Amino acid sequence: MEVVLVGLPGSGKTAIGRRLAARHGALFVDLDATIEDAARARIPQIFEEEGEAGFRRRERAAVEALGPPDGGRDLRRVIAPGGGAIVDPRNRWRLFRGRLPVFLDVRPEVLAQRLRRSPNVRPLVVGRDPLRAIRDLAAARARFYGAAARIRGVAEPNAVVDAVDALVAAARKRSGEGRQRAGTALLRAATPIGQIALGSGIAAGATGEALRDVGARRAILVSEPGAWEHIGADLAKGLEADGWPVESVLLPQGEAAKRLSVVEDAARELARRRVERGETLVAVGGGALTDTAGFIAATYLRGIAVIHVPTTLAGQLDAAIGGKTAVDLPEGKNLVGAFHQPAAVIIDVEHLRTLPDRQRRAALAEAVKMGVLGDERLLEVLESDGPGSAAGSPEAFESGAVAEVVERAAWAKVEVVTRDEREAGERITLNLGHSLGHAIEAAAGFKGLLHGEAVAYGLRAAARIGLAREVTPSDRGARIEALLDRLELARAPLDLPIEAVLDTLAADKKHEGGRLRWVLPTSDAVTIDSDVPDALVREVATSVMAGTPAGVAG
Repeated sequence: MEVVLVGLPGSGKTAIGRRLAARHGALFVDLDATIEDAARARIPQIFEEEGEAGFRRRERAAVEALGPPDGGRDLRRVIAPGGGAIVDPRNRWRLFRGRLPVFLDVRPEVLAQRLRRSPNVRPLVVGRDPLRAIRDLAAARARFYGAAARIRGVAEPNAVVDAVDALVAAARKRSGEGRQRAGTALLRAATPIGQIALGSGIAAGATGEALRDVGARRAILVSEPGAWEHIGADLAKGLEADGWPVESVLLPQGEAAKRLSVVEDAARELARRRVERGETLVAVGGGALTDTAGFIAATYLRGIAVIHVPTTLAGQLDAAIGGKTAVDLPEGKNLVGAFHQPAAVIIDVEHLRTLPDRQRRAALAEAVKMGVLGDERLLEVLESDGPGSAAGSPEAFESGAVAEVVERAAWAKVEVVTRDEREAGERITLNLGHSLGHAIEAAAGFKGLLHGEAVAYGLRAAARIGLAREVTPSDRGARIEALLDRLELARAPLDLPIEAVLDTLAADKKHEGGRLRWVLPTSDAVTIDSDVPDALVREVATSVMAGTPAGVAG
């Protein structure tokens, strides 16, 4: 067994770690000291000579060098990483999996006093008001620390060690009883748009916790046949083992669920089961399922709570987050809906291992979108690990690449939606690639194409329109198209009538003042353009639907 102590600068990770290790005869590993030994320089000097980026590279190497955890019952190692180490998703993946992470939670006021007295220079705090600096760090890192067991660190050191030791004893007891680990939490945050929990193997435990948080009396699972067979039934068993009465309601699979007739049938089933206003639905499935279940929750008895457990990559990094619920009409996609934020979104990346390759690959179009909106690291991960993630390679999962893609894309959406819940401004940027994408889906009768596949065509169109409108630099457009090529997205010709696509585009929800607001890439983000000529839209839509490479005349 191994323990990882995390916390803000000055929280006592080293002092507590040394005492805990000594108590058990375990090895204590101070990662900052390891980095200094390897660099033959103190951390402030590394920051000065190599910058924070250079230090973080050394930090990642030190975390990776720890190797796999010791899975025995006895405590063998106590690891104390620097306060910012777990900001990196790959570091957190390597540190938390198979280990017991413990957060030493100390009030910022106490930490500021400690730092003022400390002889150690903290590069991220030096030159700033310590209290303000600590508060800023605490806010930025709260979701990472929230994934660990929490111990209040403002106490006599031996009392803190005793509290950590109690967690170790409880983990040892579970191991001795042959009980499986509850999975690995990687992120947990309370946000204005609901609780967000992300991890590996966490679905049943995190769903039960979310149900307790809302005071539910039973778990009412809303799913569809495919998701139920692969995930829902096991989730139901896990909840029942935790003492929850479980009921289930199955909707049609895929886009077939997104019909008003389905909403009526499901609502009548809830009424037959005497579902009351204070109860909670648990939506288990992909984006189409969570869209429909969310709309049912928004409208049944004028609104009941819903917890989303997205089981597809598209659902985890996009569709289940943000509170947009909707169903389709023959005239267009998502034309009837409501804003209804979930009480929680439980994201378990283990669910992605058994998905068909095509589903994973298509969903990566949404990840490309979030990268283009401003996360350069996400674009880099997709360029290096995207093909392996699409193929579901064991290396992509075991290295943490898949978890990093999901976390970065999902959290980027959380931040946008938190700032603009009802699409009064910034949230429209999330429609990058979706104007033409939705039109293509509707023209195809919502058959034959996956949502992400259609969005990929829309992303190519946005890049080409942006280039023509002189808002997308040529190198940015080329990078977007090259990444889509690498992911094998939006390359095949589509046998759809262009007039049907353009007619559907005319009914797009993003019109304002009679003009469609196009979201177009810039050098490092996006801009909104309401004056794109119809002739340019027709030309670009025709070229991308024909599978014509960028820069080649149609």
